[in-house]
Amino acid sequence: MEFHYATIWESIADVLPEHTAVVHGDVRLSWREYDERAARMAAAYSAAGLGPDSKIGLYLYNGNEYLEAHYGAFKMRGVPVNVNYRYLDEELVYLLDNADAEALVFHSSLGDRVERIRARLPKLQLLIEVDDGGAGQVPVARRYDEVIATTAPMPRIERSEDDIYMLYTGGTTGMPKGVMYDMGGFTRAFVGMGFPLLGQAPPADPAEIAGAVAAVVNATGGVVSQPCAPLMHGTGIWLGVMIPQLMGATVVTLQSRSLDPHEVLSTVQREKVTNLVIVGDAFAKPMIAAYDEAAAAGRPYDLSSIQMIISSGVMWTAEVKEQLLERIEQAVLLDAMGSSEGSMGSSISMKGVPPSTAKFTQNPTTKVFTEDGREVLPGSGEVGMVAAGGMVPVGYFKDAEKSARTFRTIDGVRYSFPGDMAMVADDGTLVLLGRGSQVINSGGEKIFPEEVEEAAKRVEGVVDCLVVGLPDEKFGNAVTAVVSLADGASVDEATVIAGVKEQLAGYKAPKKVVFVAKVPRAPNGKADYKTAGQLARDAAGLGE
Repeated sequence: MEFHYATIWESIADVLPEHTAVVHGDVRLSWREYDERAARMAAAYSAAGLGPDSKIGLYLYNGNEYLEAHYGAFKMRGVPVNVNYRYLDEELVYLLDNADAEALVFHSSLGDRVERIRARLPKLQLLIEVDDGGAGQVPVARRYDEVIATTAPMPRIERSEDDIYMLYTGGTTGMPKGVMYDMGGFTRAFVGMGFPLLGQAPPADPAEIAGAVAAVVNATGGVVSQPCAPLMHGTGIWLGVMIPQLMGATVVTLQSRSLDPHEVLSTVQREKVTNLVIVGDAFAKPMIAAYDEAAAAGRPYDLSSIQMIISSGVMWTAEVKEQLLERIEQAVLLDAMGSSEGSMGSSISMKGVPPSTAKFTQNPTTKVFTEDGREVLPGSGEVGMVAAGGMVPVGYFKDAEKSARTFRTIDGVRYSFPGDMAMVADDGTLVLLGRGSQVINSGGEKIFPEEVEEAAKRVEGVVDCLVVGLPDEKFGNAVTAVVSLADGASVDEATVIAGVKEQLAGYKAPKKVVFVAKVPRAPNGKADYKTAGQLARDAAGLGE
């Protein structure tokens, strides 16, 4: 038996057929039903002429259809391709063409975009439309429910650990890139991450996984995972679905298509969620406000089922972690430092263990190197690039040049360099500074936006902040903060600047503050520096 998601999930479906696998609103699927529906999708892909390594675009909001179409691609050794549901025509054409997509599963409310561009994508052989109220916009598309109802499940097959898994990442700059992993190493790594959360050593033999999972689920009820981030992003699909499902988890997806903190908390209460997957302060702050609002109204949420809250992708400040632990005392907070290109470290907080911001225990395979290839030593004060070892991608799809820059071998060990900059503290912990691509050179000093953003967010009344550099005759680039305030708060530019100067060296403080109704972020909570930069330029009268 191989280390392959589809093969392991099939074995779990065999030993836990009636255990709930997926919940989305009123839809509840057992592992048997989930496995069968995915097999029907696999058969539909195969019947359309797709085979191993065929790319299948998922242009979908969160829901059971996303999970079924994703699992179905794995079953027939295809490659599911995550497509951002915010993408419009040109972005869609670029990604689907770049991915060599042969099939596209999409929500009908997005169908007008698909219809406009499908003639420009001759490789697309199969279109499947999930009805969410806008059906019929793509006449040649098959209806998802009809596919499930009329297609016989594909028989199970043997698969290869050399199959490719791919996740498209937009990052903070540049066009989206397909990050490729070999299925065997990728699955093995996620088993290694998941089983310690069950208090067990990861099985060395994939054939032993289902039995170990069944024993835990039958004894404890198992993991109930609720990804609050979009499944089209790595945080949602990896931490919220793929790792938990290797442990036989029930995955609960939310129905709202933007963050509704009351839905998050009421669903936790209803479904007895044990593992909550969020994206830093951008998700945690609204959840805290919703919790307090319900308590003040005499309708407090029962969050006693939560065992772990996991975040990845953005800064999660110590102050916000403390506020969560005041309200959910039993929770363990896992702050994972990673990207689509690899995992680098983690930080764990719980009641009695003081939380920190941007300080991580690095993975044993993680190192920090200077630009000239020297390893940064603990306590040296040097800044270097974080190098993630262990689970290292094969490369970027159709981009050998970018692959060679990002995935490099040093002293015989292969590393991924996603672009994060860090120092190594005396105790060996990583002190994350931010992405090198966002660093601001001001007056000869390098300033990492994330550090300034966190300082600004500690100013009373400030809800969110992104920091960008604007052209400046004196400094070269002037540090500029794009800030949103809490309802009813009255905070001026001088207060924000003074608040940052109380925490950081004066040269790091913003020279200008631009106030906006809402700081621009992607649906997964990640910073949208491009839009923030445009807002800052508009306020300064600089134009494009």
